[in-house]
Amino acid sequence: IQRLGKQLRSALRVPVSIAGHEIEVHASIGAACAPRHAQSPDPLLRAADLALFAAKAGGRDRLVLFDPALQQEAQERKRLLADLRGALDASQLEMHYQPQIELASGQLLGFEALMRWRHPTRGLVPPAVFIPLAEDSGLIVAMGAWALRVACRDAARWPGELRVAVNVSALQFERSTIEQHVLEALERSGLPAERLEIELTESALLQDGQHAIDLLTRLRALGVRVALDDFGTGFSSLAYLRRLPLDQLKIDRAFIADLDHPSAGPTARAIVSAINDLAQALGLHTVAEGIE
Repeated sequence: IQRLGKQLRSALRVPVSIAGHEIEVHASIGAACAPRHAQSPDPLLRAADLALFAAKAGGRDRLVLFDPALQQEAQERKRLLADLRGALDASQLEMHYQPQIELASGQLLGFEALMRWRHPTRGLVPPAVFIPLAEDSGLIVAMGAWALRVACRDAARWPGELRVAVNVSALQFERSTIEQHVLEALERSGLPAERLEIELTESALLQDGQHAIDLLTRLRALGVRVALDDFGTGFSSLAYLRRLPLDQLKIDRAFIADLDHPSAGPTARAIVSAINDLAQALGLHTVAEGIE
């Protein structure tokens, strides 16, 4: 199986010329053996499919052979997804708030809204576990709309001009009427648009560049602020950065965590400094994640 998989992947990698472009294909492969893993076609295909899922989750362009642990993980994932489907109606989702502070003055500027799932038996389920589930199942659209409503409602009760930042996933940005969700959340809460900031990752903006630019331009025309999250970990393309209507860059916490690291520190400091200089040149604010 390993030999055949290697041959297949090597054959697919041979570049194909299409309209003057050299296209290279990479394959993820999942495999299962009969009778060791299953004794009839349908269970065998399901086992191979679980192995394929593991190959893609592990970085793609790999071959993974089925392991019984994959079946247990799939069943656990299925149970968790079933619980997540009812979490919104059962009021198990919560919003936690992390302060954003101006370092020069120590002034509190606002808070970032962070969704948490308080499961009745599992306790607090980490976002790294349930957010991918929500995105894969499409539940993220309803959950994202809920997060906007709750964050705006809570922020409307805060004193002064404190802002609230709400994360919007790539899937939510692509598939939902995010503009309508923002308008509804602002109207229901009475929160001034200037006190709402939406945070997007590069993956959300690269799906359809012009659509993203048009949508963000309309939101900013309302007064809503826009932040680019996890800057420095994706493409970090200066070409689209120049075109996007942004207010803020957020430096990924991975760079902040390495600032004092003996070996990685000099590189991290150079990257953080460069991002900060770039943001200033473009008239954008900078948020350093994980500085606490």
